[in-house]
Amino acid sequence: MKQNKVVLNHYDYMVSKTEEIKGSICQRLKNIRKYFGFNQAEFAEYLGITQAAYSMIENGYRPLSDKYIRVICIIFSVSEQYLLSGEGEMFVTSPHEKELLLFYGKLVPENQKYLLMIARELFKTQKKLLQ
Repeated sequence: MKQNKVVLNHYDYMVSKTEEIKGSICQRLKNIRKYFGFNQAEFAEYLGITQAAYSMIENGYRPLSDKYIRVICIIFSVSEQYLLSGEGEMFVTSPHEKELLLFYGKLVPENQKYLLMIARELFKTQKKLLQ
């Protein structure tokens, strides 16, 4: 079946643009959210918007504004280049992160597991405090 789509009006244009971007920034946004283990409502809280508004962004029906791009990049240490273009590493590595990884690599496996356990508990506590 041959499909020749003709853009007839603004709505058709928006739908075709939505299909074009779904595999790009929207998918990367979803990947970031899932990486941190958040559902849409939890991730939306960090942005200060409703789950419905976030869903519209993640599904390509609303654009991701510069404001939210900055918030995501700052809060989650996401590379703006990655978020916007898909190029480069997903996360920005700060000097503190590099130092932590250096120390982690020098620990024996048993202490590495212990450090991860502490980090998970600290993250859970932080998540509860931010709710």
